[in-house]
Amino acid sequence: MKKLASLGAGLLLLLSTSVFAEENNAASALEHANAAVTHGKAGHTPLLIEHAKAALEDALAASIVTKGVTKNHLDAGAKELQEAIDHGTMGHVGVATTHAEAAVEHIKAGNK
Repeated sequence: MKKLASLGAGLLLLLSTSVFAEENNAASALEHANAAVTHGKAGHTPLLIEHAKAALEDALAASIVTKGVTKNHLDAGAKELQEAIDHGTMGHVGVATTHAEAAVEHIKAGNK
């Protein structure tokens, strides 16, 4: 009986850890995506790219442990972040900023 209780407690801990990880990653993704937008509007393309990459990593990490509508928004946000990175790399700061803004909206929608 103690083994079963220990197994149950361990399973609950594991599940709660993944939920907190998703929330932390999604919050971090939103923070970095907002920073990418801010730097894009200021014309700082290298910083936009840097924050978009960090946001992309966090959005993908959060997407792994989510389901449903939240996952769809995080995946869409990740796609927009990749577009922001690609356009930023080509020097298209305006287009990159627009994609970063779209990513922010998706990540916000996924955090509701």
